[in-house]
Amino acid sequence: MKKVFFVLVLLLSIVALPVSAEDQYDFKSQEFKEVASQFMCMCGCGQDHFECNMQGCGLNDAFKQEMKEMMDDGLNKDEIKDYYVSMYGEEILTAPEKRGFSLAAWILPFFVLGTAGTGLFYVIRKWIKVNSGSENMSSETNDIDEAEDEIVKSIIDEERKKYY
Repeated sequence: MKKVFFVLVLLLSIVALPVSAEDQYDFKSQEFKEVASQFMCMCGCGQDHFECNMQGCGLNDAFKQEMKEMMDDGLNKDEIKDYYVSMYGEEILTAPEKRGFSLAAWILPFFVLGTAGTGLFYVIRKWIKVNSGSENMSSETNDIDEAEDEIVKSIIDEERKKYY
């Protein structure tokens, strides 16, 4: 009876043991990809930690292992993100957060381009109005231009006659 009880306790303890870290998440799981893809690799390759494949990148392997251990300990995507942002700053993120100064960094370039485009539209529109109003004044200039054109054409005709 004691042996049966001992075997039963042994089986229950094996079943009740927490799953080992290797069995919870692996480097190719979708959850790991979501976590690792939000951080830039610091080796200079310009890729995120999930995609970094630079030869000899020791940073990536250690970073991935650390993220995997955090996930195995029960931390979620946002908690891991907060940890690394507090450690390295927003430079480690593949996409800046959409709040505070980062929100201004997202919106400001589009606002400046829109404002510049609108300003350029009105400046060109004003130039066109000024030029169309000055056409009457420039009739004397047009007469001079026509006279110069006639002179140039006659010189070209004379030169052409010499050679043909």
